[in-house]
Amino acid sequence: MKHSITSKAWVLYKGEGDGTPGELHFEDFTFPNISEDEVLVEPLFGCWEGNMSHAVERKPVDIALQRGEEKVVIGNAGIVRILEKGSKVNTCEKGDICIVFCVGIADEWGYPLRIMAYDAPGTMGVLSRKAKMPGHSVIPIPKNTKHTLEQWAAFSLRYVTAWANWKVALHCWKGQMESADISNQWVLAWGGGVSLAQSILAKKSGFNVVMVSSGDERLEQIRSHGIHAIDRRDFVDLHFDPIRYNSEKEFKRRYLQAESHFTETVHKATAGKDIAILIDYIGLPVYRASLKLLDRQGVITTAGWKEGMVLTNYRAIECISRHIHVHTHYANYKEGVEAVAYAEENGWLPEILPNEIYSFNDIPRLKEDYDRNILSYFPIFKINEV
Repeated sequence: MKHSITSKAWVLYKGEGDGTPGELHFEDFTFPNISEDEVLVEPLFGCWEGNMSHAVERKPVDIALQRGEEKVVIGNAGIVRILEKGSKVNTCEKGDICIVFCVGIADEWGYPLRIMAYDAPGTMGVLSRKAKMPGHSVIPIPKNTKHTLEQWAAFSLRYVTAWANWKVALHCWKGQMESADISNQWVLAWGGGVSLAQSILAKKSGFNVVMVSSGDERLEQIRSHGIHAIDRRDFVDLHFDPIRYNSEKEFKRRYLQAESHFTETVHKATAGKDIAILIDYIGLPVYRASLKLLDRQGVITTAGWKEGMVLTNYRAIECISRHIHVHTHYANYKEGVEAVAYAEENGWLPEILPNEIYSFNDIPRLKEDYDRNILSYFPIFKINEV
């Protein structure tokens, strides 16, 4: 058996610790052969995720420097073919096609402490023609699946995240409101692909749903699922900044005007009702407006952020309103398996158009397009032939 494997990959080098953004280099990448609890895989399709851009931009951290490694291969969403498996791996068989389940290091309950191909040391992702992964980081898709491999690639991270977060948020809401008529309740979502996946779950659960987004293609995608879409571009000043709010009169005036207009727009869509469950993957810029729309006994839920990790609220108001704040991070393996089974049975996967798929050589352009926010929710790239 070979002691090491070399593959063509897009490689990210560690920085100098000064926060200067990095770039991806296409070159040979050599890694040790698999151990008894690892699998050797051939990535087929990947999906570009926000954490990948964060890694390249070295925001909020330089993951290679943090991991103590000279260079890393990122990419924790996609599908892979199992080429070889270690003797202790029982999650898959050679030849299986699997989604990437990106828990790198887990706590005793299986929830992630470190994410594979991001901040988990010694792990690599799908930006390589071949890669090795922990055996617990793959979940086989159903044989003879009714859905395309591109759909499963898009599903792998965002939909699994959505499944786990929605489960907790819904249970929390029902804990206080189990006698309420769900058909008379509203869910509002901010964000991208995870928010869309959760919005679809909310609709399947019986809620009325409204989602905020920008871009004609994304708004049309939301409407195609029977979800009421609100155009984020109508509220360009709805971007809360506490420092500017308290120091600049004109900023405060414009912000309050946008917040009032947004509240009116949402209430027009909901016939005046406040929101039972509010899904927020944005953070600080929209947090204040979100809390103002949250109904009594309402839940505000997230599994990530885009802007602004530090939030402030008035505990007394939140207690009196009996608001529940839910924070989750990805999922455990059991939830991943549940999400795959539900998706296969119910068609809960995103639609992917063939003309939206990037080649492996086009990864830098894909990142640039993603960062410019001109792509669909699920930017897919092809790595190897199926």
